[in-house]
Amino acid sequence: MITMSQPQDKDGNGSPHCTQLYMDIPSSCLPIVYSSLYNITFMGLEKLHPFDAGKWGKVIRFLKEDKIITDGRIVEAREATEDDLLVVHTKRYLSRLKWSLIVASITEIPPLVFLPNFLVQRRVLRPLRTQTGGTIMAGKLAVDRGWAINVGGGFHHCSSDRGGGFCAYADITLAIKFLFDRVDRISRATIIDLDAHQGNGHERDFLDDKRVFIMDVYNRYIYPRDEYAKRAIKRKVELDWGTQDEEYLQKVELHLEGALNEVRPDILVYNAGTDVLDGDPLGGLAISPQGIIRRDEVVFRAAQRRGIPILMVTSGGYQKKTARIIADSIINLRCQGLIGGNEDGEGSEGCVGGVSLMMCSASSSPSSVLKEHAPNTI
Repeated sequence: MITMSQPQDKDGNGSPHCTQLYMDIPSSCLPIVYSSLYNITFMGLEKLHPFDAGKWGKVIRFLKEDKIITDGRIVEAREATEDDLLVVHTKRYLSRLKWSLIVASITEIPPLVFLPNFLVQRRVLRPLRTQTGGTIMAGKLAVDRGWAINVGGGFHHCSSDRGGGFCAYADITLAIKFLFDRVDRISRATIIDLDAHQGNGHERDFLDDKRVFIMDVYNRYIYPRDEYAKRAIKRKVELDWGTQDEEYLQKVELHLEGALNEVRPDILVYNAGTDVLDGDPLGGLAISPQGIIRRDEVVFRAAQRRGIPILMVTSGGYQKKTARIIADSIINLRCQGLIGGNEDGEGSEGCVGGVSLMMCSASSSPSSVLKEHAPNTI
């Protein structure tokens, strides 16, 4: 098992450090975490990677246009500090990120090697650190409210001492480790990783940790094919090229129920990648937009039925239309009564509003919205 760094007290014993990521959130705000700092824009270099580096802002814009949220009721993500990151990452790994060559390799954007590292830190790594902070914040919110969504995050190829596949920080591992260290009633976690790629980062981090149960459903033929990390997977579902809705949803539901029946966790971390979408250049699967919306509903419904807090991160997805699908899935979760609830009270001016009955009607369901709007690795 990879050793995880942790700040030490004066006696040399590990103790939780002071962090700003676990601050109190007003009850008028929905546990939807986002910051405009998530989005990466830097002289067009972000376009050299198939990942849509502005996807997260587009999700929020769609939700605003559909009258689902307003700025005042979104939880503003905070950037993870070095002390926050050291809860999992080694000092050596964080030092390596001060070299543009290393960041260029991790993000798969070769021209970054020619840029001063202070610019790479500000324009590339700071957005990723802010998303990482958002995942940690959302973990605590999920425990407090029963659910939380970080509109970013899901960097599941990064472990404590290595990054890759556009993943520079191990936000999933960090969120779980923060909960284990700081919340007494959280002692077991389940990761449901439904991104098209194997989540080898958190798998390496939790390889010998019996407190963490990992279910991973992925295309067996694509990156990263990390055989060592696969040893950590308790429920492994390897898919073939072009897997479609019926087979996919059947396997997801069957193994999800099995995983949650086998071990009842105190927190469920859901890595909801949209790179399973048909036509994705890196995912290699053939799931429809409606299939993704149904998949997310299945996961949230299973958690709600068992009373398990759920944290969702959005992970990979390499087509322009994935932002619309994520937004429509969130709308559907609200329409199905799987998110929302007590937070939608009166007197919360400037906060995320509840979904109207019209929005939840059949004529304006997420599927019909998708048809109207429809026309890279984490």
